Amino acid sequence: MDLSLFALAVAPGIAIAVYVYFRDRYEREPLRLLVLTYVAGFLAVIPAALIEFLLSSPLTGTVRLWDLAVRNFLVVGLTEEGMKFLALMLLAYRNAEFNEPFDGIVYAGMISMGFATAENILYVLSGGWVTAVARMFTAVPAHASFSILMGYFVGLEKFGNRGGRYLALGLATAVLFHGLYDLFLSLNDLWLIFGGAFASLAVGVHFSFRAMSLLNEHSPFRYSTVVRRRERKE
Repeated sequence: MDLSLFALAVAPGIAIAVYVYFRDRYEREPLRLLVLTYVAGFLAVIPAALIEFLLSSPLTGTVRLWDLAVRNFLVVGLTEEGMKFLALMLLAYRNAEFNEPFDGIVYAGMISMGFATAENILYVLSGGWVTAVARMFTAVPAHASFSILMGYFVGLEKFGNRGGRYLALGLATAVLFHGLYDLFLSLNDLWLIFGGAFASLAVGVHFSFRAMSLLNEHSPFRYSTVVRRRERKE
């Protein structure tokens, strides 16, 4: 095994996970739970791959747009984002450490980057350096943006008592962006691949940054943190 190639496969997911952690400005999460959710995301690749294999068999080799849409939105998008959503709900949603809306983004981000890292290792070790560099700037950030948007709505749901509507909206948003990104990549048209896939990635990343900024601005811990910082300076 090429250790430098392995490191390049692992680095993007860890780097984005660390970035999301530090974007939580006012009340950061315990390392134990962060590691647990990251590992859960890593292991979630196994059932996701099995489900995708079983459901994709009837669609293998098809090029019709409808079949491609079913595969990318329902088989791949819903399966992968559904696994991340399940891990988020089981491990973090009812945990006492999940005590502000931004935590939805943090834990969803950790799960997603664990998932993306496992997936990246599989692709990179078989595809080599070109695959590693390409996925560093495409697939891994895409996974992050899908789950950040999911986590945004999950956080709003937990502290807004919306009757589960935002849980469904969070999952649906992640599946929508995931499906669009994969659908454009699967089309046999270079312009659609570059225009559609990168456009959906850019929009997802833009809204992800916006979601993080909004929840930080309205953090319930913001005022007390600012006050403590001023007191220390004085």
